[in-house]
Amino acid sequence: MSWLNRRVRGFRLVDLVAFSILAVLILGVYLAKTIAGGERARIASVERQIGAEKARIRLLQAEVSHLEQPARIERLSETYLGMGPVAFRREAGVEALPELARKPLTPPAKPVEATPDPTILAPAEPPAPLAAPTQVAAR
Repeated sequence: MSWLNRRVRGFRLVDLVAFSILAVLILGVYLAKTIAGGERARIASVERQIGAEKARIRLLQAEVSHLEQPARIERLSETYLGMGPVAFRREAGVEALPELARKPLTPPAKPVEATPDPTILAPAEPPAPLAAPTQVAAR
């Protein structure tokens, strides 16, 4: 008798081997799909994080462009540093640079004093307590 025709508990051995291979394949496909589903979830999570970071980058770039506006910097330099535009009489051409390099530096006419921003130094005050507790009307 050949091993192809041999019977085990009423089933041919070839049928049992084929059924076992089929069961292993089904289990392997199920495990592969389960693992792929977990990977898909992780990829979606990373893509959401990337989208959130891109939005945060756009927000920070907008903030930087606001903070770097020349009009804002000029206003802050005038307010806090006492700086202003250079007078025409203070401008020098290329031919005057050697002469200016030989002159000693003179201190500014008035000392510049930085005034701190009062909104930064002021302590936050707690809100005033309510006079009487509020009541919610019953329905």
